[in-house]
Amino acid sequence: MKKHNFYAGPSILSEYTIKNTADAVLNFAGTGLSLLEVSHRGKEFVAVNDEARALVKELLDVPETHEVIFLGGGASLQFYMIPFNLMKKKASYLDTGTWASNAIKEAKFVGEVDVVASSADKNYTYIPKNYTIAPDSEYFHITTNNTIYGTELHKIPEVNIPLVADMSSDIFSFPVDFSKYNAVYAGAQKNLAPAGVTIIIVRKDALGHVDRPLPTMLDYRTHIKKDSMFNTPPVLPIFSALQTLKWYKEQGGIKVLQKKNQEKAAVLYDEIDRNKLFRGTVAVEDRSLMNVCFVMNDEYKELEDKFADFAKAAGMIGIKGHRSVGGFRASLYNAMPIESVKALVQTMQEFEKKH
Repeated sequence: MKKHNFYAGPSILSEYTIKNTADAVLNFAGTGLSLLEVSHRGKEFVAVNDEARALVKELLDVPETHEVIFLGGGASLQFYMIPFNLMKKKASYLDTGTWASNAIKEAKFVGEVDVVASSADKNYTYIPKNYTIAPDSEYFHITTNNTIYGTELHKIPEVNIPLVADMSSDIFSFPVDFSKYNAVYAGAQKNLAPAGVTIIIVRKDALGHVDRPLPTMLDYRTHIKKDSMFNTPPVLPIFSALQTLKWYKEQGGIKVLQKKNQEKAAVLYDEIDRNKLFRGTVAVEDRSLMNVCFVMNDEYKELEDKFADFAKAAGMIGIKGHRSVGGFRASLYNAMPIESVKALVQTMQEFEKKH
């Protein structure tokens, strides 16, 4: 039976990425050695690193003003590195979920944090609007997609200060105007590669303005100067990322992926809205294209475990909702084929007929 992988992260990767990575683990670039045992300074891996960063720039149309670096530590390390490198005294943050809240917590170690708005009052089921940003803030931090709660910013805020964005769960799913951003960062394990590498796309002239001393490893300029090779990089995830980026290019690029994601999400949300057993958990205008959260309607709550078992038996893997929300969550990242989404919809329809 075919398995349909709806895990939120680490999550589905293209067959192209998995096969090419598996082949390289056995024999990397014709060296007769495994990708797991080669030097990161060897010309074969240096070429991988250079091509991967170049493809990020090409696919996302990153201007010369910005640089792409690969680091370890996940987005969680960036919650601290971003303000450490970019905040002189004060920054504004939008609180739209667990990861945004964690970013706020870490930024408070560095300087003054102005939380302009929060949707915590309704368990993060909407994106706040109509807030005011203090004019003395040095940047405005947003989390574009909220993996746990299933909300997404479909319109990037128009503000008069530079933006910083955590795009961990929706990077490469929509075009980005980097002229508005001092930095964009993303853990790779949702829409790019296995866990272990993080992309940071940072505006070069935004660096070097803080008064605090920066330890070598925590200074973005260190990694820009050394082409992400200051210390040993996460070799396998970067190789896998390159395969995914090549696959994205083959698919037709970011706008094609965006259209496919809109189509996939529409198929599932239409069924959630039609099916009497289920309901969505977030404001309709803020529904995520990447992470679709839904629960049983109250009168059918006792069927929740039965549906989970029924879906698993039908090959639906990883649809259990996060404990903060409950119910179900289907993650529809770029590598998710629409056939799997339709298979989930069919499973929901068959369960409805039974009950």
